[in-house]
Amino acid sequence: MILEHGAQILRIDAGELVGYQVNGHEYIHQKGSPGWGNSDTEMFPIIGPTAEAGFQVQTPRDAAIQDQHGLLRELEYELISQTETEVVFKKSYTARTPVKNSKHPEKSNKPFLYWTYDFEFEKKFNLTENGLEISFTVYGERDTPFMLGYHPAFNLVTENPVVIAEEHSISLSQVMAVGSRAFKVIGYEEVILKDKNELQIRTEGFGNFMLWTEVPNMICIEPITFYPYEVEQKNLHEGFQYLPSSSKTFKVYISVND
Repeated sequence: MILEHGAQILRIDAGELVGYQVNGHEYIHQKGSPGWGNSDTEMFPIIGPTAEAGFQVQTPRDAAIQDQHGLLRELEYELISQTETEVVFKKSYTARTPVKNSKHPEKSNKPFLYWTYDFEFEKKFNLTENGLEISFTVYGERDTPFMLGYHPAFNLVTENPVVIAEEHSISLSQVMAVGSRAFKVIGYEEVILKDKNELQIRTEGFGNFMLWTEVPNMICIEPITFYPYEVEQKNLHEGFQYLPSSSKTFKVYISVND
């Protein structure tokens, strides 16, 4: 699926952002390149690892079985609507429905995962004159607990890229040194990736980022509602927020600074 707007070309595969070109330059990490087997995904309804807690996360309605970063990524997107510049996808889940765990048996002893609440999750891509807008809307009953993280991977082409968060400049070597825990950037709704060009990533509703990579040719700049390594895995529920009504929307804006 390809959307175009001016000098922008957006490529989407089954709800996954697999390409974003502006003036011929590709900003998204390509599958098959070293670093990661995906180009984007979502972390929901939890963020972070669960192995040390027996793959259990406590909710107000009993414990749920969750693997790293939740079960949303195990569900398939349904195409809802499409225009020349906008496309909408949705995933739906019924409480306590077993979902096959792709990490079993190599990385998990749990063949199935489940959550204790119904939810619908909408992902919308919109190309505008100012760049790419990605919105995520969580639907459910009021007070449904959740965390949300967006996990895009960006292509790197220079030797010394940096991520700028206001007065802070974070080098690629700093991010790589933290390893799998990811470099935390807490309390910011905007960062700038300085590589060949400047890429601005601005958010609404997340409030934080974490940065991760193990290779010099890509970096994941991940908007998150909660940094999971602030607590022990058994206390991961401390990072929940709760739906204030029947839905809540989060946004990510990606644009190239000329």
